[in-house]
Amino acid sequence: MTTRLPTEERKTEIVAAALKLARVTSPGSITTSDIAAAIGVTQGAVFKHFATKDAIGLAIMQWVREQLLQKLQEEASSAASSTQALEAVFRAHVAFVIAHPGVPRIIFHELQQPTDSPIKQEVRALLQAYRQLLRGLLKSGVNAGEFVATLDQEAAATLFVGIVQGLVMQSMLTGKPAGMKAQADGVFRLFIRGLQEAP
Repeated sequence: MTTRLPTEERKTEIVAAALKLARVTSPGSITTSDIAAAIGVTQGAVFKHFATKDAIGLAIMQWVREQLLQKLQEEASSAASSTQALEAVFRAHVAFVIAHPGVPRIIFHELQQPTDSPIKQEVRALLQAYRQLLRGLLKSGVNAGEFVATLDQEAAATLFVGIVQGLVMQSMLTGKPAGMKAQADGVFRLFIRGLQEAP
């Protein structure tokens, strides 16, 4: 028999199981029965903690927002310069996706849905917080003379996020998330060069 876990531990286990399934299965095809089987409990036990599959999806995105932002902020705050901080954030995000390839699959699946949802709202909140972190680093870099004074900081933040998203999309197409690491160095060098050179 499966050990009875405290509520929060069981919720964490359900979220982890759903993320693991999303590595190899289309998120839209994953059922609560699949999740229950993955952790060795009944479907009823899953519904005891999450009323719907969407509620599990929301819990996943809340976990992603908390874990990813915490890691990015830690990496940024430990760097000696804005350039190093941006590189640390970039590498930490790439490493997060490699470790959790189900995350972008879930996000892209949700963004394809025509209606707004709490999950989409959570994704937007993540992106807003991410951009705020980037804008702070870019502003500090301009003030310190690391980047050109005329830098369009909003455009630079958009480009940074877009670069990561592009690497993620290509890794999904190849089915090799770890391949992001091989491309990351060259891509990031080009990005930084653009911040340091006058237009």
